[in-house]
Amino acid sequence: MPGERTVIATFEVALTRCLDRDGTPLGELPAFAASDDALSAMYRAMVRARTFDAKAVALQRTGRLGTYASSLGQEAVTVGTAAAMRAEDVLVPSFREHAAQLWRGVTPVELYLYWGGDERGMDFAGPREDLPTCIPVGTHPPHAAGVALAFKLRGEARVAVCMLGDGATSKGDFHEGLNFAGVYQLPAVFVVANNQWAISTPRDRQTHAETLAQKALAAGVPGVQVDGNDVIAVRSEVEAALARARSGGGPTLIEALTYRFGDHTTADDARRYRPDEQVSERWKDDPIARLRTFLEGRGWTRDDEQALVEATRDEIEAASEAYLALPPLPPEAMFDHLFETLPASLAPQRAAAIARAINTSEEPSND
Repeated sequence: MPGERTVIATFEVALTRCLDRDGTPLGELPAFAASDDALSAMYRAMVRARTFDAKAVALQRTGRLGTYASSLGQEAVTVGTAAAMRAEDVLVPSFREHAAQLWRGVTPVELYLYWGGDERGMDFAGPREDLPTCIPVGTHPPHAAGVALAFKLRGEARVAVCMLGDGATSKGDFHEGLNFAGVYQLPAVFVVANNQWAISTPRDRQTHAETLAQKALAAGVPGVQVDGNDVIAVRSEVEAALARARSGGGPTLIEALTYRFGDHTTADDARRYRPDEQVSERWKDDPIARLRTFLEGRGWTRDDEQALVEATRDEIEAASEAYLALPPLPPEAMFDHLFETLPASLAPQRAAAIARAINTSEEPSND
């Protein structure tokens, strides 16, 4: 090759893991792991999220909830991320972050309402500034960048945390949001839950890149990998990224390696494109079992486990009953929740919807 070639830049992507598959510590653990309370809180949150998730699937299968995206197997990513955040930070979630939302104060009833198609499910009683669930794949990284820009302009020590899936990193919106955050050195953290599947498209068909974390390099942003089935490692990496963002160091991209145990949504049948043997093997990386094994070595007992299972079951059953007992919104709510001031052109439609509902209720029953 003619001319002189000089290496002007080199890069590396590091993978962080704190517990191996059987719950054995790998070297020194982060400081928060010395607290049994901190670890048991994360464990309880993961069990609570899985209980919520199972009930949501059951509600959908019996026609009492809309299409639902299960978070089964990804609880360590979402709980670890939320546990690292401060209350004043803002979560910008996609559609599989139930555990993070629950940790931050969104109630199970609100989440059931949302997935039941009820606008009241996005009116969080707890984290008022957290963004609602984003259903379109990968359209929300620019939103996170916008939130982070507002924090920087106001001089606030707050961080926007954007959570997305591996499929979203193949979308232009992802690169635009990450690039913008990098250019303006915004306080943002992008957490990619690489569950190996973008619906039916496996990770190796989405990109030829060796890692998803290295996609940060083009934006001039640090990119790291973490074992997404290790909640301690996830929290540790997110804490470091949040501290960096809060101190003016700019954004970070974290690729959390995990696996989607269930279907993409309840409208999907993953058995059509992946073998059961693959899923069975991946269950050996169950994030809940991994932390439970570690906690057992710290004194977690069978009685503790039984008490947790019963408490979370009772809470989620009560929440589902409360959700089902709520009367539906009237038809005009579709207009009232869409506009602060209703455009004059839609006023006749709103009136017609009300009239039709009244007429329908007054029709004699054939029973």
